[in-house]
Amino acid sequence: MEWLGFGSTAKTTKRAGSPSEAAEFTQLTKRDALVRLGHELDNLAANAQQESKALIQKEFEGFQNIFNKFLQGSGTSIDWSKIQKLPDGSVRDYKTLQSPQSSAITAMLSKLVVVKLNGGLGTSMGCRGPKSVIPVRNDLTFLDLTVQQIEFLNRTYNADVPLVLMNSFNTDEDTEKIIRKYAGFKVKIYTFNQSRYPRISKDHLTPVAKTPNTKDDIDAWYPPGHGDFYLSFDNSGLLNQFLQEGREYCFISNVDNLGATVDLNILNMLLNPENGQAPDFVMEVTDKTKADVKGGTLIHYENHLRLLEIAQVPKEHVEDFKSVKTFKIFNTNNIWINLPGIKRVLENQTLDMEVIINNKTLDNGLNVIQLETAVGAAMKCFDGGLGINVPRSRFLPVKKTSDLLLVMSNLYSLRNGNLEMSPLRMFPSTPLVKLGDNHFSKVKECLKRFETIPDLLELDHLTVSGDVTFGRNVSLKGTVIIIANHGERIDIPSGANLENKIVSGNLRILDH
Repeated sequence: MEWLGFGSTAKTTKRAGSPSEAAEFTQLTKRDALVRLGHELDNLAANAQQESKALIQKEFEGFQNIFNKFLQGSGTSIDWSKIQKLPDGSVRDYKTLQSPQSSAITAMLSKLVVVKLNGGLGTSMGCRGPKSVIPVRNDLTFLDLTVQQIEFLNRTYNADVPLVLMNSFNTDEDTEKIIRKYAGFKVKIYTFNQSRYPRISKDHLTPVAKTPNTKDDIDAWYPPGHGDFYLSFDNSGLLNQFLQEGREYCFISNVDNLGATVDLNILNMLLNPENGQAPDFVMEVTDKTKADVKGGTLIHYENHLRLLEIAQVPKEHVEDFKSVKTFKIFNTNNIWINLPGIKRVLENQTLDMEVIINNKTLDNGLNVIQLETAVGAAMKCFDGGLGINVPRSRFLPVKKTSDLLLVMSNLYSLRNGNLEMSPLRMFPSTPLVKLGDNHFSKVKECLKRFETIPDLLELDHLTVSGDVTFGRNVSLKGTVIIIANHGERIDIPSGANLENKIVSGNLRILDH
């Protein structure tokens, strides 16, 4: 963390006489910032409505903890020289896992809770409301597919696996309305909200919020990343409820990862360990490609297996971090955690996650900081962490319209809420697709440019830039690059078969 970058601290520190005086001054400044923040948070909490005051105070306690860690600079970056080689057995190959006996599956599922991280909005893809309600296949949304998957599990094995949605203040109200339509399904759905933290001014390190009410100034608040899961899950009462029901593990994943389905082989490994000792924390990783260079990876550091995110990497080692040769796997954010282990870590107050500093500029020009944590960063706090190198099919996120194009295409078929790659595709890797931001970044505008989704079964790489449209029954194979220069337009005609082609210039199909 670059403490000297804030306000006038850097100038004053430079004037300090000796190194010890400079250090003492910095400590006093940090202490002053912490005290000032405490006063501001007390004032905000004092003005809250009585029924929400206790929750707000709990959330503010969590924020003060992360703010203090931010001030101390602890955990914001790592000492690169201390990274050790991953020990043998720290990452297990998925192929070595045993399948459970079919007669044991119902009992196994009674020990499981499925958690989906549902705090994000669809704004980056031009959609309103929670991202989980964007249609992704046959007019079914992320949430529809998730419910279908778990209902199929429950019906097939006469089980009662619950679905838990971790919402944020951005998604909670809409989600509560949407889940009413699943009332007739064989799935119990629970929701809870992650914390609501105040954004702080980059200049004076105090909250920009003037009142405790989100609706008064929604830009003054933010959900602090999925690392908030542990405290918010506990505060909701759901952790205790599931422990009382005898459940042992939760499977956490992003709601927009269509490959993150309940895996019975992983669950079997956890509940029936070969050596009698199951890990409390399992992170699914998969082989890194050049498209994944910014993804977090597993390292061995200070005698613990832990997650390393790009935000923690010293600038001079960023290229090393991105190297596919040096770090061969990355975190899918599909995570399995022991529920009694979560309770133990919270009660012992040993939860320790690195702070992710996210600098933002609000619409009014104000520079703010939001402090976040990642759910995988808690790995080092649990007993017996383990990585499992899973097939790429378990990582199918939809972050952009290029991802949406893939999952809507004939590359995949839909079965009981699960997307399965077509057996007609010759190789298991997904194509690399890049669609230009100016014309394709928003879902509605993007889909208007395709009369039907092209045949992508034999596609390796697709780049589209500029004003380009596609007719019906277009087939794209090998490497296809289509570039419409500024002011020009390219209409790919219906029935076109493009294989290893570069199309540029101006191509118009006119009605007559």
